[in-house]
Amino acid sequence: MTERTPALEGLEPLERIDNRATEDALRAASGSQIRLQGRSYPAGRIPQPKAAWLRWLAILGPGLVAASAGNDAGGIATYSSAGAKYGYDLIWVMVLITVPMALIQETCARLGAATGRGLLDLIRHRFGCNWALFAIVVVGIANAGLIVSEFVGLGAAGDLLGIPKLVLVPLAAIALWALVLFWSYSYLEKVLILMTLVFLVYPAAAWMGQPHAGELARGAFIPHLKSDRGFLMLLVALIGTTITPYMQLFQQSSMVERLASRKNYGNERWDAWVGCTLSNLMSIAMMVATAATLHKLGKTTIDSAADAAKALEPAAGHAATTLFAVGLLGATLLAAAVLPLATAYAVTEAMGAPKGVDLDFRRAPLFFGLFTFLLVLGAGVALIPRLPVMDLLVGVQVLNGVLLPFVLVFIVLLANDKRYMGELKNTRLTNIFSVITIVTITTAVLILLGDQFFGG
Repeated sequence: MTERTPALEGLEPLERIDNRATEDALRAASGSQIRLQGRSYPAGRIPQPKAAWLRWLAILGPGLVAASAGNDAGGIATYSSAGAKYGYDLIWVMVLITVPMALIQETCARLGAATGRGLLDLIRHRFGCNWALFAIVVVGIANAGLIVSEFVGLGAAGDLLGIPKLVLVPLAAIALWALVLFWSYSYLEKVLILMTLVFLVYPAAAWMGQPHAGELARGAFIPHLKSDRGFLMLLVALIGTTITPYMQLFQQSSMVERLASRKNYGNERWDAWVGCTLSNLMSIAMMVATAATLHKLGKTTIDSAADAAKALEPAAGHAATTLFAVGLLGATLLAAAVLPLATAYAVTEAMGAPKGVDLDFRRAPLFFGLFTFLLVLGAGVALIPRLPVMDLLVGVQVLNGVLLPFVLVFIVLLANDKRYMGELKNTRLTNIFSVITIVTITTAVLILLGDQFFGG
């Protein structure tokens, strides 16, 4: 008789997880809806086969949303600053970082599908409450700061488009709150995916800048290194703003919420890789837009995403400025939805409390209460006049930088534990790339911290 690996305490056996989606569908069959792998269907109606291109679109989900949310107000400011200050010389960083970024996100997708549990839930069970508490404190503080910065960016985008901040910020917070509280997860996911379409304005803005094809190719495929401190710090900032902990938290928790099945895992892998690739292409487009215009004209200092949009007008015209502002508006709305959700998922998972968009305030009071509090906090603080935004962003980036290596180590250790993963555990090649990624990011974080504390 084959010896079975004992299940960890507090975790469902793998056989139970394998059949979770099927059992949920059978239980729902007696009602008006059948829920299968995160999708709700009327009882008695079988979904018809989709056309090939629709099947490809149907693959997209948490991977695309999580990766796109990383292109938030701080990300847009960083990418724009890199293009304005150094032209095309840092685009190769975004090309290279696409693989480790997708690798990390795909690993989280596998963890969610294999275990049916969120990341901090697994950390609590596998490594203990102290590590989970540490993660809660740092994630809570860092994400709260990021949420404020998203609403600040939302207000700046509104100003560029002629919408008063005092009107746009509260309305956006109320709309996001209603979207999460009154809609199911499947509808919420569709809305978030539609919101990612706004990033298509950045390739248009880049094209309007008329970039030099040869210089762009050299910047994308030939690494350029400079010895000055500003270049090094911007390189580190690109890594830090592209791979952030809340992306991993949201990716895995969303996989659990949509009832992804370990037996049918496959589309989720494509979702993670396609999402990260598309997201980084949009980031590169931001860099190209400012490199082809602002850098070419000698305007190399950009302090915010709104500054980048304003500065584009003399070089690329009012249309490019409007496109950049629309992109900023959509990006901050997406991130302002994802960040509170990721934080609410993380805290409730670590505490073992009920969570999920498909629940309600009565059944998941901590989850929805925390989500509501974070929206109110972000919108309220963003309305404070003369808020020191740049100081806030620097502090938040440091906190996220400190947390990220810990999160990545947890992810790799969990993904290699056969008791959790079964046949979905990491391969040797995946582990090699994961270790290289952790070492590279840890080095970048140490450089960032060293500059903050000793750079003067």
